[in-house]
Amino acid sequence: MRQKIGTGLIILSAITLVILLAPFVGLNLWPQRLAGKSESIYYIDIPKISASAPIITNVDPWNETEYQDQLKSGVAHAAGTALPGKPGTSFLFAHSSDWPWNLTRYNTAFFKLDRLEVGDTIIITKDSQPLTYTVFDKKVVWPSEVDYLNNP
Repeated sequence: MRQKIGTGLIILSAITLVILLAPFVGLNLWPQRLAGKSESIYYIDIPKISASAPIITNVDPWNETEYQDQLKSGVAHAAGTALPGKPGTSFLFAHSSDWPWNLTRYNTAFFKLDRLEVGDTIIITKDSQPLTYTVFDKKVVWPSEVDYLNNP
């Protein structure tokens, strides 16, 4: 009897582990191609990490309710910064993690962003015209470091 209970607990644990880890495994094995490309004027593609998402423009980065809602639909462009392809600095932000059941949606578009290196390509499509950018620097900052938004 004890052996049957032990075997049952092991099987139940294995099933639970598979359910919890499946989204993480899927993100690393299959490209994160996301629907909705034709619905957005701006769209970002990062080939190295297979990330692809619409860009929602002019999102208030200081209004958490607004940006949390917009990040469900894609990558957000911070209002008050230059639009991609225009002179100046553009600030784009997205989630890099979320609840396990959301890991294949837009709110994890930057999940593998840490894998980018100097020289990698980022393509932003505007009105079906590609704008190609090359990573020239990489810096990790704390979420509280928002000086970049104050001095674009």
